[in-house]
Amino acid sequence: MNQKKRKNVWQSLPVKAGFLAAGGVCGFAAGWYLMETGKGKSLSERLFILAFLILALYLSVLIQVVIHEAGHMAAGMLTGYRFCSFRIFSFMWIKEHGKLEFRRFSLAGTGGQCLMAPPDFKNGTIPVMLYNFGGPVMNAAAGMAATAFYFVCEKGSFPALAAQIFALTGFMFAALNGIPMHMGMVDNDGYNALSLSRSRKAQYGFWMQMKVNSLITDGVRLKDMPDEWFAVPSDEDMKNSMVAVQGVLAAGRLMDGMRFAGADQLMERLLKIDSGIVSLHRHLMICDRMYVELTGQNRQEVLEGMMTRDQVRLMKTMKNYLPILRTAYTYALLGQKDTAKAEQIRTLFEKNAAVYPYPAEAGSERELIALAENIYNKSCKNVINDI
Repeated sequence: MNQKKRKNVWQSLPVKAGFLAAGGVCGFAAGWYLMETGKGKSLSERLFILAFLILALYLSVLIQVVIHEAGHMAAGMLTGYRFCSFRIFSFMWIKEHGKLEFRRFSLAGTGGQCLMAPPDFKNGTIPVMLYNFGGPVMNAAAGMAATAFYFVCEKGSFPALAAQIFALTGFMFAALNGIPMHMGMVDNDGYNALSLSRSRKAQYGFWMQMKVNSLITDGVRLKDMPDEWFAVPSDEDMKNSMVAVQGVLAAGRLMDGMRFAGADQLMERLLKIDSGIVSLHRHLMICDRMYVELTGQNRQEVLEGMMTRDQVRLMKTMKNYLPILRTAYTYALLGQKDTAKAEQIRTLFEKNAAVYPYPAEAGSERELIALAENIYNKSCKNVINDI
């Protein structure tokens, strides 16, 4: 195991331990309640109690996700941010041309997301702490409210157990999002806040990320945004996860402009250096590098080297994400020469593109697919001419 992978394993341990601890506490409380209330009851009554426990836990998690994202939104609006989108799991409400539209979209490593347009800089800074901690604070507040409700309920009653489970999930959400740590594919709110507190460069990186997203929501493509936003930070500055996003966006802008040689060179550098680039962005950059290789030299040994176990797992997890589908389509068409498989992927791409929340990105991905098809058609003509 290499040093970077070993580091990621250690960083994920607090998250796993937190979920195990929370699950253990909820399981113990539910088991105790089931034994105490199940005495003298029939099998059907016990099954009903068990179903109630499972439903209470499921609804608690769902409601805490909503509360968490609503906390970010409320904190953002209080500090000058403007609403862009609000997502719970794959259900997304996005503001397009002044109207609220419903879309379906999911992102690995996130149960929800509230994205907002940032305020302008004042004296080189923007408000970031309340926005980032708004979610965990709301979860903790919900947990405390549920705890207070528990103490006024009749002990051993269904409302008391529901309040207990809701309080536990609230405190779990507050801890796992508020205590700085890496959360697998992405960093949590606490870690983002810690990164932002360290430098104004990090705050600029955060502002840029939010600003770019708000413009993409408005239909602006990366290649059409101001050049000065996409200066690549130094290797030392890239160690901060908020600053590192600037490098990722710079590579994405080169891909959007079809400047593949420069994009591949930059992505190769970014993937090699010790940086704060989160796992999700690393895997997506590898997808872009695969596309560049497929539409360029198309060396099978290079492609196989990129298709690591973790990369394959990510691509399966995000199989409906347009950049993943674009790469999978190109791999089937140019790498495997399997037109039937490519056509199936293309159909899936169009199905997901129809409900994709960012039409500008969908347009960019279609252009990359069209380029791959042109390369394939030319190669077929060359084969025919050789015959």
